[in-house]
Amino acid sequence: QVQLVESGGGLVQPGGSLRLSCAASGRIFRVNLMGWFRQAPGKQREFVARITSAGSTIYTDSVKGRFIISGDNAKNTVYLQMNNVKPGDTAVYYCYADVRTIDGSSDRYWGQGTQVTASS
Repeated sequence: QVQLVESGGGLVQPGGSLRLSCAASGRIFRVNLMGWFRQAPGKQREFVARITSAGSTIYTDSVKGRFIISGDNAKNTVYLQMNNVKPGDTAVYYCYADVRTIDGSSDRYWGQGTQVTASS
């Protein structure tokens, strides 16, 4: 049993910045990677970024140069620093973690989602 709790969403002006956090807890043996998806109004859910426990990162093209993903392995926490936010970034952001539990199962767990709205 693993829970992911997100925080940091809200209303920002275009060009502004926002920092999302997501902390995993529960019966965790090892977190292999954590990342973010988002779902904008009228669109399918899309991949945003992810980071492995070794620090390797991947970003979708639309956020490269603006967003930075980072993590704290000791806290099983991932962050998404969103800079120069654009109206197109408006979406519900979902954190995820690929986890091996103490029970020996491996699965992907999801946060509850947090709304990010970029509007003047």
